[in-house]
Amino acid sequence: MKRRTFMVFGSLVGIPMPLSLKAHSTSTQQKEFIQVRETIAAVQAHMFPEGGKLPSAKRMHTITFTEETIFHATYDKDIRAFVIDGARELMGREKGEFLAYNVLQKEKALRSYESTTYGSNWLARIMVLTMEALFSDPIYGSNTKLFGWRAINSFGGKPRPKTRYIDL
Repeated sequence: MKRRTFMVFGSLVGIPMPLSLKAHSTSTQQKEFIQVRETIAAVQAHMFPEGGKLPSAKRMHTITFTEETIFHATYDKDIRAFVIDGARELMGREKGEFLAYNVLQKEKALRSYESTTYGSNWLARIMVLTMEALFSDPIYGSNTKLFGWRAINSFGGKPRPKTRYIDL
């Protein structure tokens, strides 16, 4: 087969496959996220607990923000997979017991996970997503009543958005 024929054939056969894989991948990842949602929420709640100087992750609905963000059409699918896989790995390391742990046990488990390169990167990603939730414009479903901005004596950017993300 000539190179040109191979390229044409490959491009014709190859186009439908990635499109179908993308749709399957997102729906599969949504099912996988449901399995680790509580774990991610527990990590966020541990990072930003009730009674701290900053509003708590629970009060600010950071898990809902995180879910909506990572499943937005423009969000990187590899980072989405990393968020899900990292939570699954944490649960595996803790033999499925992480959610039942008290504060000290969670701290120990997270410090142990943080000592690995993968775990450190995963916890950093969860921290970024959580902080985005705490300090984003309230139109995106978190930073309720501007509590995040008020905690750091900030007022967000101007002009403020009038609509949520643009879906592509």
